[in-house]
Order: sequence, then structure tokens, then C-alpha cells
Amino acid sequence: MMARPCLLPFFLVAVVAAVLSLSSAPSGVLAKSKLAKKSDDIVNGPLLTEKLKAKRTLIVGPDEEFKTVQSAVDAVPAGNTEWVIVHLRSGVHKGKVVIPKDKPFIFVRGNGKGRTSISHESASADNAESAAFSVNADNVIVFGVSFRNSARAGLVNNPEIRSVAAMVAGDKVAFYHCAFYSPHHTLFDSTGRHYYESCYIQGNIDFIFGGGQSMFQCPEIFVKPDRRTEIKGSIAAQDRKQEDDTSGFVFLKGKVYGVGEVYLGRVSAPESRVIFSDTYLSKTINPAGWTSIGYTGSTENVMLAEFNCTGPGSDTADRVPWSRRFTMNEAVKYLTIDFINGKEWLPAYYY
Repeated sequence: MMARPCLLPFFLVAVVAAVLSLSSAPSGVLAKSKLAKKSDDIVNGPLLTEKLKAKRTLIVGPDEEFKTVQSAVDAVPAGNTEWVIVHLRSGVHKGKVVIPKDKPFIFVRGNGKGRTSISHESASADNAESAAFSVNADNVIVFGVSFRNSARAGLVNNPEIRSVAAMVAGDKVAFYHCAFYSPHHTLFDSTGRHYYESCYIQGNIDFIFGGGQSMFQCPEIFVKPDRRTEIKGSIAAQDRKQEDDTSGFVFLKGKVYGVGEVYLGRVSAPESRVIFSDTYLSKTINPAGWTSIGYTGSTENVMLAEFNCTGPGSDTADRVPWSRRFTMNEAVKYLTIDFINGKEWLPAYYY
């Protein structure tokens, strides 16, 4: 298990930057700060509420004005310009939830991923249609909620059928201490800049997929077997198609474990970009590391890379020849939230 960096609300960044300037750490890379107390290591609901300065709260629960999450979202005015809290009481909130494009600045606040969940059973050949929770709006923050597509694992035998837990298609969307569950495909990170901090993600074949520009900070990734097919699963399938496309998935300081064998990622587009850095990789990782199964184009320009990973699955001796093992100079621009321009929009983050 790797040591995790201090989690610093953005108002401490200046202090940390001063410390870093005196350290021998490479530029842009955070060493663990001794200035932060243990209580500063967790981004919690009250901290996010304070930073967002919302003026209105809509409470969802069986004894509240709003009985469903969707009804509270519907009550937010179209073209909203100020942060609104949709506070979910503890318990299971059933039903599909969609935050439409014209309703930005919503803070969905739960009471912890082990206490508050949104659950919906849906299976479809269309990713968006199958999603239990969909974010189409920009500027959405979510804290402490589990998202579960409760479709039965044996519901369909067709590998093309999806059962997405969450689809994220807005820009500047962040999830803190959330969890994503699905028997098949789990997180459709479609498009936009996204931040996932201390989130649990469970799935099998291409279960984090799409064309997003996203950072997964301290993720916990659990691999499940998929009995519909003999193909080994892959964690990530990123759809970057052109060199000037800024998208990509960065997994930083997390851990990967599970059942059976899995690839770190699969080539799904000519410029696919996935980086695992400072991540613990268990023996569930196939020695080849990466796969191009189902893809018939060139792998010359793909960027499927590892940097400073540990664990029995981190041995790169048998990796496919077109994957990369980054040097510090190659990795450094992917090791901070600057990759997603996070200093411009995140209320709190690992620096």
C-alpha cells in the first residue's frame, strides 16, 4: 500500500507551494506536507458547502418536500447561475436521475458513499440510455453518493448491452468520495474536464470509458469477472482521436485489485491516452498490461503509459511493445490537476 499525499483545500496551496520551493522534489510534483493536520486530509461535505457558498438547499428524503432526486433537480431553474445544493438524506434513492444541460451549478450532497445511494435498474445497447445517473450540465459537484446500476448480471447475454452506473458529459464536474457499481459497464466518462477524488469504481470490460479529460485521484478500482465473454476485461478505454485533442484519463496514487485477470486499458481510438501513475497494481493485471483487441487501426500514436507504479502487477517486462513506461520528465505534466485546469474551477483538490 502506497502512502497517500495530503489532501489540501485550495486555500492551503500557497503555503504548500512555498514549502515545495525549498524542497528537492521535481517542479510541479507534491511531496507530503507536514504542515497539514490530519483533519485537513479529507475533503468533506461541510468544506465543499463552505467553498461553493450556495444560497439554496433542496432536501430529498421520504419525509422531505422532495421525495425523489429527480424532482429536486427539476426544481432548479433552467439557466441557473448560482450554486444550489440538492441534499440527499441517507438511504437508497431509487430511479433514474438526469441533470440536464441547462441546469448548471448543482451540488449533489450525500452523507457518504456507504450511507447514501442512487440506484436504478437499466440495460440498453445505448450507453446514455442505460445510465442510472447522468450529468449533462457544466459545473456540477457531487459528494458522498454511491451510484448503482442494479441490472442483474445475468439479465442479458449480449456483450453489447450496457448497464452504466453514471454518465458524465458536462464540463467542470467533480466527484468526491463517491462509488460506482455495475455488473457490466460502469462509468461512461463521455466528454469534458472531470475530477474523481477518493472514489471506488467497480466493473470489468472497458468499465471506465469515453472521451473525457479526467483525473482520478486516489481511486480504488475493483475488477469483477464478466461471465458473458472469455475476453479478459480492461479497466479503461479512452477515445482520444486526434493529436490536438486534450482528453485523456490519468489515474494517480490509487490501487487496482480484484478477481481474475484484467488489462489496464484497451486501445479504442488512434490517439487513446491513459496514464497510471504511482498506483498499486495487484496480480490481477495481465502481464501484457494493455490490449488492442477489437481495434484494427495503428497503435503508433496511442499513449497508454505507466509511471512509478508498484505491486505484483507493475512488472513491465512483458508489456506490449507499443505501451510506454514514462520518465519523470514525460510524466510530470500528468501528475497535478493542471492536466484538467483544476485550479480554475475545483473548490478543493489534491495539489
